[in-house]
Amino acid sequence: MDVWIEIKEHITVQEALDFVQSPDSGGVAVFVGNVRNETKGKPVRQLFFECYAPMALLELEKIAEHTRAAMGIKKIAILHVSGNKLPGDTVVVIAAAAPHRAAAFEACQYAIDTLKETVPIWKKEYFEDGEVWVAAHP
Repeated sequence: MDVWIEIKEHITVQEALDFVQSPDSGGVAVFVGNVRNETKGKPVRQLFFECYAPMALLELEKIAEHTRAAMGIKKIAILHVSGNKLPGDTVVVIAAAAPHRAAAFEACQYAIDTLKETVPIWKKEYFEDGEVWVAAHP
């Protein structure tokens, strides 16, 4: 299997990197998204991620398959968290391996941009004075 898609409570960069390593790929790119400690000048206490898993996994598969068909990616991992996360925690990891670096970089950029637009994952930000849902997807 050359694609690993998963939504779970805890993810690591190393597990995604280990999955995509391959002797046929000279370029490996990794995108890591972490919880920031502030948004628009307000301190963030925590984030909560929720998703509609059946549709989210299907959309993530579409993203992965596009990178393989259109960009020549050999292996790709797209991992996202669910549940509560604190500032500094990793919430998304995309690792892409290709024969050359340009395709790997392009795949990571495409994957994160498309994920944010199409995958039904919702984020709630908690501040000292309340909370707000942000980044709602269809």
